[in-house]
Amino acid sequence: MSALSRRIETLVAEGITSPRTRDLRRWIAERARRLRGEPHRVHYFHEVSDPYAHLAAQRLDALVARFDVELVPHLVGAPSDAAAPERERLVAYARSDAAAIASSHGLDFPAHAPAPDAAQREQAEAIVAHALATPDVARVAVAVGAALWRGDGAALAALAREGGSADVAATRAAREAGDRLRAARGHYSSATFFYAGEWYWGVDRLAHLERRLDALGARRPGAPAAGATPFPAPEDDAPLVPGRRATLEAFVSLRSPYSYVAMERLADLVRRLPVDLVLRPVLPMVMRGLPVPTAKRLYITLDTKREAERYGLPFGRVCDPVGRPVERGFSLYPFACAEGRGFEYLRSFLRAAFAEGTDTGTDAGLRRVAERAGLDWSRARAHLDRDGWQAELEHNRETLFGLGLWGVPSFRVPASGAEPELATWGQDRLWLVERALRRRLSAR
Repeated sequence: MSALSRRIETLVAEGITSPRTRDLRRWIAERARRLRGEPHRVHYFHEVSDPYAHLAAQRLDALVARFDVELVPHLVGAPSDAAAPERERLVAYARSDAAAIASSHGLDFPAHAPAPDAAQREQAEAIVAHALATPDVARVAVAVGAALWRGDGAALAALAREGGSADVAATRAAREAGDRLRAARGHYSSATFFYAGEWYWGVDRLAHLERRLDALGARRPGAPAAGATPFPAPEDDAPLVPGRRATLEAFVSLRSPYSYVAMERLADLVRRLPVDLVLRPVLPMVMRGLPVPTAKRLYITLDTKREAERYGLPFGRVCDPVGRPVERGFSLYPFACAEGRGFEYLRSFLRAAFAEGTDTGTDAGLRRVAERAGLDWSRARAHLDRDGWQAELEHNRETLFGLGLWGVPSFRVPASGAEPELATWGQDRLWLVERALRRRLSAR
C-alpha cells in the first residue's frame, strides 16, 4: 500500500469513527423515526445453536420491560466461512466461554455443554421459527435454548407440542429472510442487536445499546436508571498476599485494534497487580491466510471506538499496518525485548497505528514508535528489516492454537494450586482475567 493510500485510509477511518459523525448519524436517524411516527425498533438476530444467542435471548424480556421499544426478532443461520475462518475452534470455544461468563451476567449456560445434536437443532429452529411472530418469542427462545444445550430431546418435543413448530419450508424461509436482512444491514453474526444504523453484539455490548436508548429518553417510567446489563467487574475485595505474584500470557497482533485497547488496559493492570506479563505476539489473521470480510472490519472498527471511549482511550486515526509495516515493526521487537522494552514497544506501535495515524511502514514512523518506547534509534535501526523474529511468532501461534484459540488479543493464566488454567479471547474478557489473577494473588 502506498503512502498516499495509507493517508487516504486514515482520513476515511477518522471520519467514520468521529464522534461528530456518529452523533450526526444518530440525530438523522432519530429525526427520521419521529417524522415517520415509528417506535424505537430493535432488531434481534438469533441462531439457535449459538451459545451467545442463548445468553442474549435471556436478556430480551428485560430489555423490553426497561425500554419502550418494539423488538423484532429474526432467525438466522451460522456466519459464513469468511466471517468464521476457524469454525471448529469457534464453536467449541463459544460453549466454554458462554459458560464462563453466564453467571456474572446473571444468566444461565450449562458447563461442559456438548455440541447440539443435528436433529435437535433442527427441531429447536422450527420451534423458534413458529414463535417469531408471537409475543412469547423471547420466552420460547430461552426455553428452547435451555433444552438444546442440555441435550434434552424430550423437553424440545414437549415445547413443540405445546407451542407448535414450523415445517421445514417455513423454517428455511424464516432463516433465509433473517440472513438476507442481516447481510443487507451489514453484519454477519448472530446474538446481535441492530438499532437505527448501529450493531451491538451479544450481552457484552448490550449496555452500549441501553445507554443509547436511555439518552433518547426511551426508558419506561419507573424503570431503574441502572442498566439491566452492566459490564461485569472483577472481584477485588479479597486482600492480596504480600510477595505473591501471578503470571499472565498475552497474545497480541500489531494489526488488531482490539490488541491496542488490550495493551493500554494491560498497562493499567500490571500497575495495580503484582503480575509477570509474558507477551506472545503473533502475525495478524490476514497475514496468516485467514480472511476478514469488509463488513467484519467495519464492525470491528466502530465497535473498537465504543470500547476505547469506554476506557478513555483515543482511537480512530488509523493507518493500517498490514503487510510490510507489520513485518518491519516485528523486526525491531527482538531488540526491544533485549533492551527490556518489549511491552513498551508493542504498545507504542499499536497506539501509533490506531490512535495517531502514523505510517509505521516508514523509517520516520518507526523511529517515533521506538523512541517513545525508550529505545535508542541509532542502535535500533541497525536491527531494522532483519529476519529471525518469525520463529518466535510461529511458536506463539502454535501455542495459541493449542489452547483452542486463534484470534487476538487472547490471554492465558496458568493453573495455580486449586485454580485451573484460564485461556480466553478478547479485550472484553480482561475482567475475567483479572478475576483469575486476583484469586491466585489473594488468600482465598
